[in-house]
Amino acid sequence: MKYDIILSGVGGQGVLSLAAIIATAAMADGLKVRQSEVHGMAQRGGAVQAHLRISDSTIHGDLIGRGKADMILSMEPVESLRYLDYLKPDGILVTSEDPFENIPDYPDLERIYSTIKSLPKSRLLKAKELAKEAGSMRATNMVIIGAAAGELPLGEDSIINAVKDLFKSKGQAVIDTNIRAFKLGGGNIS
Repeated sequence: MKYDIILSGVGGQGVLSLAAIIATAAMADGLKVRQSEVHGMAQRGGAVQAHLRISDSTIHGDLIGRGKADMILSMEPVESLRYLDYLKPDGILVTSEDPFENIPDYPDLERIYSTIKSLPKSRLLKAKELAKEAGSMRATNMVIIGAAAGELPLGEDSIINAVKDLFKSKGQAVIDTNIRAFKLGGGNIS
């Protein structure tokens, strides 16, 4: 088994936290993990992406080739399309529909949504709305991972335990909010 994920978004959206949760859950399930990340101009609202490779056997490299990703997991719709050429023909794109408008000529949202919906497999979520319902806008990335969880070769308990581990220093209320967001993401897919 091998599963390759491109994670993308904008600096400050929690892309690398998503990668850490998935990697931690994969290792808890006895799988091997390799990761490469590019921060770019992350502190200035720039692109952030990570390659995350999961396998039950040796992984020989950190990077995912074009046309080889099983999933694009994105915090932002334009950033999800930036890496579309990495997605396998039968791969899935999971993204928030909420734009991070950090450029003056941000593309037309309806065209972006139409492109995403035209893919063989995609999930477009009202992630900010669901995170707010869970108790914190900061939990948007947990909504996204919740929407992706059913496609990942990981146990749900492993993912929840990884969420608990990542947020344990922030207290039980933060853990509970993030788990609520994870669960809301899994049940609210448009």
